[in-house]
Amino acid sequence: MIKVVRGNPTPEELAAAVAVVQARAAAAASEPSGAPLPREEWSDPARIARHRMQQPGPRAWARTFWPG
Repeated sequence: MIKVVRGNPTPEELAAAVAVVQARAAAAASEPSGAPLPREEWSDPARIARHRMQQPGPRAWARTFWPG
């Protein structure tokens, strides 16, 4: 059951809100339950260090400041 607690939506706005809720419920029902969810890309700590950083060369200290 959906209850409007604030405002006065038009029938079109209410129908759009119900359609979104139904679509989300159908998507959630179609996902297999009990299976582990895939790890999201943003939360994977390996994305931070995918490649090794280059080590500074022998004269790197001289290139740390570029007058401009």
